[in-house]
Amino acid sequence: MTSPLERIRIVLCATSHPGNIGATARAMHTMGLSRLVLVAPRHFPHPDADARATGAASLLARAVVCATLDDALRGCALAIGFSARPRELAGEVRAVRDAALEAIRRTSNGEVALVFGNETSGLSNAELARCEMVATIPANPAYSSMNVAAAVQVAAYETRVAALGNAVWRAPAFEAATHDDLEQLHAHAARTLAAIGFFDPRRPRRLMPRLRRLFARARLEKEEVNILRGILAEIDALRVRDRAPRDARTALESER
Repeated sequence: MTSPLERIRIVLCATSHPGNIGATARAMHTMGLSRLVLVAPRHFPHPDADARATGAASLLARAVVCATLDDALRGCALAIGFSARPRELAGEVRAVRDAALEAIRRTSNGEVALVFGNETSGLSNAELARCEMVATIPANPAYSSMNVAAAVQVAAYETRVAALGNAVWRAPAFEAATHDDLEQLHAHAARTLAAIGFFDPRRPRRLMPRLRRLFARARLEKEEVNILRGILAEIDALRVRDRAPRDARTALESER
């Protein structure tokens, strides 16, 4: 079954700097998009594009170069033009997240094009008029201009999330401490804290219940219990050593 992402075209119109084409290819590749279409680029192919692609050279090799936007949009079920500037005659305007959801939904009918304009002026009114929907990236209204590759990265990310969700990698699960492990820790803590005078078993108050609450909230792993008990054991050993007779301590130190 074809992935919806395979039916998304990224269309760049009249790109002036070839480095932006390479950066766009990299942005696409990180999000699983592979269809790059260039409309009348000023310089392509170009070493700057290759240098900025960083691992996405295959996208540049497969990029389609068209003379006009109409050629780039041929066969699409939907074209979404990106613009930060309000246009008087713009059609339906959506935030990029909503536009990405609609783009993925419409891939069931065919390919969908996400169209980006020139670095200096963006899409012209005539180019935007060829798109059935306008998407905009909510940004600082005092400075909403984005580098074209950065805009593609945002759009590609939202499109990926719309298609596949936002599942992320997980750290490996370690063995959880058992009830017996925790009870042994509580008992060890009570003995050590009493021995150093921090806890008075005759007047227990709420110290140990609060420690129980703390350990329960931490959801300790078995190895973490071992670490804590190792610390307690070291405190126990230091206390025994410090209470040893002076001549015994001297003998121990001389053996080191």
